[in-house]
Amino acid sequence: MTDRLIPSGRTLTADTPIGALSERSREIFRQIVDAYVETGEPVGSRTISRRMGLGLSSATIRNTMADLEEAGLLYAPHTSAGRLPTDAGLRLFVDGLLEVGRLSQGERESLESHCRTSGRSLPQLLEQATTALSGLSRCAGLVLAPKTERSLKHVEFVNLGPGRALVVLVTEDGMVENRIVEVPIGIPASVLVTAGNYLSARIVGHTLEEARTKLTTDLEASRAELDEITTRLVEAGFASWAGDASSGGALIVRGQANLLGDINALEDLERVRTLFEMLETKDSMLRLIEAANRGEGVQIFIGSANPLFGVAGCSMVIAPYMNSREQIVGAIGVIGPTRINYARIIPMVDYTAKVIGRFLG
Repeated sequence: MTDRLIPSGRTLTADTPIGALSERSREIFRQIVDAYVETGEPVGSRTISRRMGLGLSSATIRNTMADLEEAGLLYAPHTSAGRLPTDAGLRLFVDGLLEVGRLSQGERESLESHCRTSGRSLPQLLEQATTALSGLSRCAGLVLAPKTERSLKHVEFVNLGPGRALVVLVTEDGMVENRIVEVPIGIPASVLVTAGNYLSARIVGHTLEEARTKLTTDLEASRAELDEITTRLVEAGFASWAGDASSGGALIVRGQANLLGDINALEDLERVRTLFEMLETKDSMLRLIEAANRGEGVQIFIGSANPLFGVAGCSMVIAPYMNSREQIVGAIGVIGPTRINYARIIPMVDYTAKVIGRFLG
C-alpha cells in the first residue's frame, strides 16, 4: 500500500504548503519539475522511476501523479502524454522545494568584468550588465535604469541629420548621458548652439526634476527672447528629459533571441511578441519598479499569475538595486520560459543587482 499524498482527513490544493505533502510525494514532484526544467517535455512515470532509483513501480508513481494533478500542481497537455507542472505547481516548487545554487567563480568574474565602470556611463554599465546576465542565464535580460538624480553642469545639442539631434547631458560629477530628440527639419547650427547655451545657463546645479520645474516657468517668461525655432528645440529636448524622469527611467532589454530560441517550450510565438510589446510601454516600467519596491531581494513571477504582464508560459526573476542612500532606484532581472533554471538564475540576478549597487554607491 502506498503512502497518502497528505495526511488522512486533509484536502490538497494548489495553495497547500509544501510541508503538507508526504515525503514520497514531494520527491516525485521534485523529480517531475527537475525533468521538466531540463527538457521542457511532459514527464512520464517511467522517467520518474528511473530518475529516483528507489524501486517504486510505475503504477505507484502514476497514482501519486494523479493526486498531484487533481490538486492543480500538474497537468496533462495531451490525453496519453506525461505530466507538466502548472504555474501553481512551479510556484509551490520555488517556494518550498528549490535548493538555490551558488555562482561559480567564473560566473562572478564574468559579471564583474562586464560591470567595470572605467570609461563607461551609467547607461553603458546597465546595458553591459543586462547583456552579461542574458548571456549567462540564456534568457532575455532586462533592467530598469534609474532616472538621473545628479546635478547638471552642461547641455549641448549635436545635429544627427534631418529632424534629429543628440542631447548631451553632463553632470557636475562628470557623468555623461546622451539622448536623441526630434527637432525641426533644416534647423541651423547656430540655433543648436543658442538652445544649448539657454539650457546650460539655467540648469547648472539642478537635477533633471528640479530643472523641469524651473524651465517650465522660465520658458514662458523667455519666449520673447527666443525665436520660434529655438523655442521648439528647447521644448523638444526638455520634453525628452522630463518624460524619462517622470516615468521612472528607461527599460533596457537584451537577449530577446534567447527567449525566441526556446520557442518549442513556449509553444506560441505570439505570446513572446505580446510580452515584448508590453515591456516597451512606460506603464510596464512603472509596474516593474513598483514590484521591486514591494519586497526585499529577488522576486519570482511565474506564468499567467505574473501581476506584471500576465503572459502564460513565461517567468520573470528580478532584484532591485540601490543607490548610495540605500534607496531602490531600479531593478534588473531576466525573462524566460517557465522552465528556466531557477536554482542557477536566482543567485545570478541577486549578484548582478549587488554589483550595480556597489557602482552606484
